[in-house]
Amino acid sequence: MSLAARQAEFMAHVLEEGRALPDGWDARFSAGLDIYRNAYRTRLVDAMRETFPRTAQWVGEESFAAAAAHHLITNPPSVWTLDLVGEGFPDLLAELFVRDPDVPELAWLEWTMHLAFIAADVAPLDREGFMAAVAGFGEDDWPSMALAFTPSLAWAEVKHDIPRLWNGLKQETEKPECPALDQPATLAVWREGLQPVFRLLDPAVASLLATMQGGTAYGDACAMLAELVGEEAAAQAAGAALGQWITDGLVVAVRA
Repeated sequence: MSLAARQAEFMAHVLEEGRALPDGWDARFSAGLDIYRNAYRTRLVDAMRETFPRTAQWVGEESFAAAAAHHLITNPPSVWTLDLVGEGFPDLLAELFVRDPDVPELAWLEWTMHLAFIAADVAPLDREGFMAAVAGFGEDDWPSMALAFTPSLAWAEVKHDIPRLWNGLKQETEKPECPALDQPATLAVWREGLQPVFRLLDPAVASLLATMQGGTAYGDACAMLAELVGEEAAAQAAGAALGQWITDGLVVAVRA
């Protein structure tokens, strides 16, 4: 058996507790494998806990450990870095906590903030940089303007006040509250410097952001927004949103 085959066989035994042992393995080898398997799983669960500390706090240690172990068994790591060990965990929690939909929403926030922290470094445009980028624009150039956003930017729809829950868990209050929102909202995550941040977005701003992040030109995005909120409100929302994106450091390039 080649070294690669031996390594694959050993890893299969680490992941599959009931797998038949190779020929020649006695009780001593079996006991040693049990110790190794336990250490392996413990370290990975610890890595999950470091990535999802507030989720673990919210659901309780026992429930979190069971969910993390289930995730690691069904989705064993396939890359060299522990940074990605939690990939897919929020989706799994949506299946495991069907009656508590706030749990996967909180986990999504933690996972997305984690990804924002390790996202590629880029230099965002400040107000001066943006004005320099559009200095040569004529009246016909603005509608065709497209924006490139920071790679750390991500967003998702939530139905609960996840920011309130996040802050309550951070302050370690006795029983944080996580009420349902009056209507679903968009929660956006990005990184400012070295710090991941998040914000619930106004529906109009969220619609505009999603459209332009997908590559739609500014004029077309504004037209789509006008169909939702009317031309006057769309013009105001688009101008305010563009200014806020620049202030937040979300825009990294402008294309005419």
